Amino acid sequence: MPEATDPAGAVAALDIGGTKTTAALVTGRGELLDRATATTPGRAGAAAVLDTAAGLVEQLRGRAAGTPVRALGVGSAGVIDHRSGRVRSATDVLTGWAGTDLRGTLRRRLGLPVTVINDVHAHALGEARHGIAAGRETVLYLAVGTGVGASFVVGGTVLAGAHSAAGHAGHQPSPYAGSLRCTCGGQGHLEAIAAGPGLAAEYARRTGRPVADLRSVAARAEAGDEAAREVVALGGTAVGSALGGLVNLLDPDAVVVGGGVTGLGAPWWQALREAVRRETLPSLADVPVLASALGADAPLLGAASLAREALA
Repeated sequence: MPEATDPAGAVAALDIGGTKTTAALVTGRGELLDRATATTPGRAGAAAVLDTAAGLVEQLRGRAAGTPVRALGVGSAGVIDHRSGRVRSATDVLTGWAGTDLRGTLRRRLGLPVTVINDVHAHALGEARHGIAAGRETVLYLAVGTGVGASFVVGGTVLAGAHSAAGHAGHQPSPYAGSLRCTCGGQGHLEAIAAGPGLAAEYARRTGRPVADLRSVAARAEAGDEAAREVVALGGTAVGSALGGLVNLLDPDAVVVGGGVTGLGAPWWQALREAVRRETLPSLADVPVLASALGADAPLLGAASLAREALA
C-alpha cells in the first residue's frame, strides 16, 4: 500500500480477534490510510498476542513517516473492563488472556494514549458512527459468528453495563436450543443453536454426517441438501426470534446484523426477518433490520473513533 500521509495526524486502531489481528491508521474523517494483518498467536499466551498487536502498529507507523500517530484504539475479544482497559474474562481461544492489562501494556510499549473496548462494541460503534446506521440515535448491533454477541449504542455511546459485560445476547435462553449445551456451560442458550459451530453440530445431529464447519453446511444447502437448508433456516429463525424480543425491550431506531453467519445468504436472512416480524410488537414493526455495511472495517473505525474522542 502507498505511504500514508495526513498532516493533521491519524490514530491507530487494533482489532484483536481469536484468529487474526488487524491494525489500521484512521483519519478524523473515518478514512483508513493503511492496514496490516497477522495471525493471532492465541495459543501462545497473552505476551505473544500483545507482541503481534504492537508489532503491527509499529509497522504502520514506520510506513507513515509523514503522518503523526496520536493515539491507539483497541477492540479486543473478551470481556473488557472499559474503565481500566483490562481483560476481565475470555474464552480458551486466547490462552491466558483474562487479566491482561491491555491498556497499560500497549501504552508502555508504543508510547501512545490507549483506549480499549470489546470487539463487538467496537463493531457497533463503527456502524453507528460511520456505517449503515450513522445518524441514528439508538442502534442495536448483533454479531453472529463463532459466537453471538450484541451491543446497544445510544447517542453514539456504547452501553457497556455495570460489569462491562453487556451484550452477551448468545447466552439468553432460546426455545430453538432445547437442552443443548452452550459454550458458557449453560443449557438451551441461543449461541448453541445459532452460532456457526452450533449450526454445523445441528447438521451432524440431523444427518449423522459430521462436517468441518459452517461453510460445509452452506455449500450443501446451496447444492440442494434439504437437511442443510433446514439448518440454515433454523439458524435465521432462532436469531430473528431473539432479535424480536430485544427490539421489544430496547426500542432501537435500527438493528444492524453482522458476522460470518450472515454469509449464509438470502434464505438465512429471510428466516431471520420473518421471525423478527412475528415477535415484535405492532408499534415496532417498522424498525429496520439492516446488514452490516462496513464488514471488517467496522471495529477498526469504532476503536479509532474512541481513541480520537479521548484526545478531545
